[in-house]
Amino acid sequence: MTTITAYCSAGKLGQGIKLNIEPERIKKYLDWFWMSYLKHILKLKNSMCFPILGNENELVKQALAEHRTLKRLFENEDDLSKTNSLIEKELEMHIRFEERVLFNAIQSVASSEQLIQIEIDCVDKCFYENLSDPFWE
Repeated sequence: MTTITAYCSAGKLGQGIKLNIEPERIKKYLDWFWMSYLKHILKLKNSMCFPILGNENELVKQALAEHRTLKRLFENEDDLSKTNSLIEKELEMHIRFEERVLFNAIQSVASSEQLIQIEIDCVDKCFYENLSDPFWE
């Protein structure tokens, strides 16, 4: 249940901010990343992974709240410098939470069949990086 792609994209975002890349260039990449990958993967996690623990589970509630926050940030068009920085921060925190806490809890109660299905459906196998403007280089 790794989120390698999201880690890499968060790193690119951080590098772009560090290099003082124009916020509009970064936002263009973030819009692409949201529509091409993250929106879909969050929906998959909501429908496949979280029901294993149940929607009343505190870890699931936290993850769902973080997904809503990320959605609002990615869809925000105001003060791009601030929004881009907030996305970097929230995305990194969310990835750490999922990797270190939530996915361990899911794995501890999921059946072998559920874990195999999650691996099949949620693995980063279909991701193709957008290299049209590699601002992070």
